[in-house]
Amino acid sequence: MAVTLEHPESTSDLPAHPALSSRAAAEAFLGGVCFKVGPPGLIGAELEWFTVCRTGRTARRGARRPAPEETHHLLTGPRPTTELLAQALGPYAPRAIAPDSPALPLPGGSRVTVEPGGQIELSSIAVPDAADLCARLRADEQRLRELLGTRSIRMVAAAADPARTPRCRLGLPRYRAMEHYFTRIGPYGRLMMSNTAAAQVSVDIGADHADLTARWTALHAVGPALIAAFACSPVLRGAPTGEWASQRMRTWLHLDPARACPPVADWPDPVTGYARWALDAPLLCVRRSAPAERVAWAAPPDVTFADWLSGAVDEVIGRRPDIGDLEYHLTTLFPPVRPAGYFEVRYLDAQPGDGWTVPITVVDALLSGPAAVAAATAAAGATAGRWHDAARHGLAEPELRAAAVAVLEAAAAHSTRPEPRLYAAIRRCAAGRPPQDETGHGVPAHSTESTDPPSTSGAAP
Repeated sequence: MAVTLEHPESTSDLPAHPALSSRAAAEAFLGGVCFKVGPPGLIGAELEWFTVCRTGRTARRGARRPAPEETHHLLTGPRPTTELLAQALGPYAPRAIAPDSPALPLPGGSRVTVEPGGQIELSSIAVPDAADLCARLRADEQRLRELLGTRSIRMVAAAADPARTPRCRLGLPRYRAMEHYFTRIGPYGRLMMSNTAAAQVSVDIGADHADLTARWTALHAVGPALIAAFACSPVLRGAPTGEWASQRMRTWLHLDPARACPPVADWPDPVTGYARWALDAPLLCVRRSAPAERVAWAAPPDVTFADWLSGAVDEVIGRRPDIGDLEYHLTTLFPPVRPAGYFEVRYLDAQPGDGWTVPITVVDALLSGPAAVAAATAAAGATAGRWHDAARHGLAEPELRAAAVAVLEAAAAHSTRPEPRLYAAIRRCAAGRPPQDETGHGVPAHSTESTDPPSTSGAAP
């Protein structure tokens, strides 16, 4: 298992890949590439921060982490341009913003990526020990702050941007196609792309099919409880009206249910279920060798990958998909747990301050062995499947609060080296307090400060 980039960065000269002969062949390929079994032992993570340009007095503060009372005010600053980010990152800049960059890893092994709204991301290497992973990420975060500080760019730890209008900074064909696709559905796609940040944990699939199924079941069962435990994004600029504990998770649940909300409870087997769901998911974009116009990668509306594979859109697209197209299609699916040769746990808010160490510790402990997996599944049983309730109410809902405490207690019981913050998180959840109340970092739940007029469009779903 290794933590990889969210998507390829090349936009031209697409390499040749083997053809797909049939749907059955595609399903078999998906089962092998998405669910790679083997003795589990590695963990990785991807962490995101917002970036803000500062000038004058605040720019002179350098790479210092902002004090709690500063965090919300920092999010009212402008987004840095991709050119400025590339200058600051130098040889560590991803090729998405600096095509000739060597894209070197940071000293701890993490690679830097940039998301559409200018969010900066660390994609770690996979290591056997969660404590080692956290130490590496801490070192790389500090180095990243220093690099960005040379161009007066500040990293802000928050899961949702409460102040700035969603705006994409990256003009890659993939993101243009995504904007085009999601705009037809509603506001959540642009919000997700530009105004949210996550803490993602990646873990191995499992030793065999039975282990795979147990780990898959556990990660879904604990999902709502962990969403509630770590929800810290009550304010999201541009979101339709409605109070949600995790506005970030709200965007994922509503941006496109056909690609973000698979019916996992209905699948007797996760491998075959996911393969069939992936092929029947709508096409988001079609890779082209020489993108010229704004929506050059846009897919025909209401077409699934299976439609493309069957020849139903030969005249529209002009070619059948190959394995490279199928692999790319997988990166445009956004389920809460995504199998990519390892399990990506995608449902956690970015945490205030350096609180991201706690969800990494929790996920690692909950999957540390068969007994831990069984305990995690049992602890969350009463709230399994309550994704919307968890994102909307968080710890304010008594059953979710009890499940959050039970799941974190199970993690503490099965952790070989539980950090003190885990026990503090258990006490916080029992008291019904969100993460930002504990650390003092993050965005105030009822702040009204904004650089733009309040959004009035839409209604709470």
